[in-house]
Amino acid sequence: MSLENDLNNLNRDKFVSLFGVIFEKTQWIAEKLLEHKPFKDKEDLINKMIKIYEETEKNDILNILRSHPKLAVEKNLTKHSNDEQSRANLKNCTEEEYDEFKKLNSQYENKFGFPFIIAVKGKDKIEILNNFRQRINNDVELEFKEAKIQVKKIALFRLNELFIK
Repeated sequence: MSLENDLNNLNRDKFVSLFGVIFEKTQWIAEKLLEHKPFKDKEDLINKMIKIYEETEKNDILNILRSHPKLAVEKNLTKHSNDEQSRANLKNCTEEEYDEFKKLNSQYENKFGFPFIIAVKGKDKIEILNNFRQRINNDVELEFKEAKIQVKKIALFRLNELFIK
């Protein structure tokens, strides 16, 4: 039986362990999603999960943003973040790239109050660095909106990967 066919039969612990990692270190979204059972299909589950995220209050969104790792320099990563950063080749930075990521991460977090977030899937480290260099010049409100969009993209990538397995 596929995950999609089994969605409404998963016990609470299994459900939360599968979906609690979709938003970085934010298990409460999966717990809230449980209240929306039954799901017609995977699209219904995905739509309901994204709706919970989009309706989340600003302070809780900030906590979600702050739960994300610093790109290329963070050592203690979740399995998903580690896989995503590895595929984007962020684990193989030159010393100069690493130093620039370190500097940009620090400047960005000081300016915005949360780490730089980008959905790295399909991007390489140069594209990510260029995006970082541009976005650090945004104002706080614009960057908050962009970070929120990037978190949603990451969640959608993770959900789609979960259902492909």
